[in-house]
Amino acid sequence: MSLALAFAAALSAQAPDPHAHHHEPAPAPAKPPTAAPHAHHHAPAPVPIDRLAAPAAPSDHAADRLFDPTAMAASREVLRREHGVMRWNLVKVERLEISDHDQTIWEAEVSTGGDLNRLALATEGHDGEAEVQLLGRRAIGPYFNFQAGVRHDLGDGPNRTYATLGVEGLAPYWIEVEANAFLSDRGGLSARLEAMTDYRITQRLILEPRAELGLAKGASELEAGLRIRYAVTPQIAPYAGVVWTRDFTGRDRSDISAVVGLSAWF
Repeated sequence: MSLALAFAAALSAQAPDPHAHHHEPAPAPAKPPTAAPHAHHHAPAPVPIDRLAAPAAPSDHAADRLFDPTAMAASREVLRREHGVMRWNLVKVERLEISDHDQTIWEAEVSTGGDLNRLALATEGHDGEAEVQLLGRRAIGPYFNFQAGVRHDLGDGPNRTYATLGVEGLAPYWIEVEANAFLSDRGGLSARLEAMTDYRITQRLILEPRAELGLAKGASELEAGLRIRYAVTPQIAPYAGVVWTRDFTGRDRSDISAVVGLSAWF
């Protein structure tokens, strides 16, 4: 029996493969890449924003159905002005004070214009001496203005006229600064630097350090003050303080005085 099984296995091993004459088909050649259907189309060049026409202003104001159309038209006009060619006027009284030496001191200005260009009429002085400046201001950044104009001195001293050139604005740490150079009609050159800031003790009680340095040939003066004011309203604030001055004109003297006054803006 085992001999028969071995003989059958040998015959099956020698039997030809019934599919030996079949051959595996050759792989199909790769198709060339098909060109993109829109390859010959080109995207239009972008139009610069400054050449695009402004969209038409809307004429169907839904709010007019609920509120007085006349009142809504006035509100839209205010919005248009404040987001375009807004102009405003400002009267600012920085200092109006009396010292314990019975001396009246003031610093104020009136200005008009917009965010970029403004015209200001400024004055400051004390009993017996005063100055008036007419200044044109131009914004040179988010925080600073360039200013130029004319200054004229009045009072007991020599009446002289100066060309004014300087900057004013807001320095880091909320310090308001102003620096001006003056060239007189006699050829004399002088300069003045001012700096001040506010420290809010409460919403209404404010501490104000202030310093001013005047530089001129043969005459220099430093003034430093500390004032505390109470804002009765955002526009009106009485104050009291102390001021120290140092004169470097050869006599080299200093003085301390107490002051009371008022600051306001409208």
